[in-house]
Amino acid sequence: MTTTEHPEAGPATGGNLLVVDDEPTVRGLLCAALRHAGFTVAAAGTGQEALDRAREVSPDLVLLDVMLPDLDGFEVIRRLRERHGPAMTPRAGHVPVVFLTARDATRDKVEGLVLGGDDYVTKPFELEELIARIRAVLRRTGGDPTALLRVADLELDPEGVQTTRAGEPIRLSPTEFRLLHYLMANAGRTVSKPQILRRVWDYDFNGDTGIVDTYISYLRRKIDNGGPKLVHTVHGVGYVLRGPKP
Repeated sequence: MTTTEHPEAGPATGGNLLVVDDEPTVRGLLCAALRHAGFTVAAAGTGQEALDRAREVSPDLVLLDVMLPDLDGFEVIRRLRERHGPAMTPRAGHVPVVFLTARDATRDKVEGLVLGGDDYVTKPFELEELIARIRAVLRRTGGDPTALLRVADLELDPEGVQTTRAGEPIRLSPTEFRLLHYLMANAGRTVSKPQILRRVWDYDFNGDTGIVDTYISYLRRKIDNGGPKLVHTVHGVGYVLRGPKP
């Protein structure tokens, strides 16, 4: 695996990934490279942790090592497939899985694909190729993270990093853009403040959800100014973005 140092990542517009690898160095390099490529990334080091994190963050795709210290990757995908559905990933029928492993035997590849894996990448690998294959799987499975998002007259273009309402451009900070992208990708679905912390900030601020309220306030001033209200509070739970009722 090859990589380069990047000073700062851009807005996370590429989709939400779960990286599962028991080697901390490999896991860290993958997470850093994928974040720089525009993905939001959660990580796990064991099979059981992967299952727990998948339930927490509802990833668009799982990058899954086969050789794990408890459950192997094949068992992880079996369990993911048993419980797949809208609660796992709202934009697709099941969460796509790309296997990542040093095991390159044909029977291992066949087993992984038979179990429902969407691709199989062997170590060592080039990061550019891996990222391209992740994006190809997301396109194939209907979870294209570059697709234009639209709710009522609000539009967000992840690829062009642009937002408009009623055709008028809206200037957003990178964090505001990530927050709006997450809300629009889950339009009509209530998301909790802890979920937003994990997906937009990638850490939990020691459980302090005040930062979420602050940025929701910023966002409302920009997108709900002069038009029907789109960002709604669900008291005691979190927030939902939805269009005006007819």
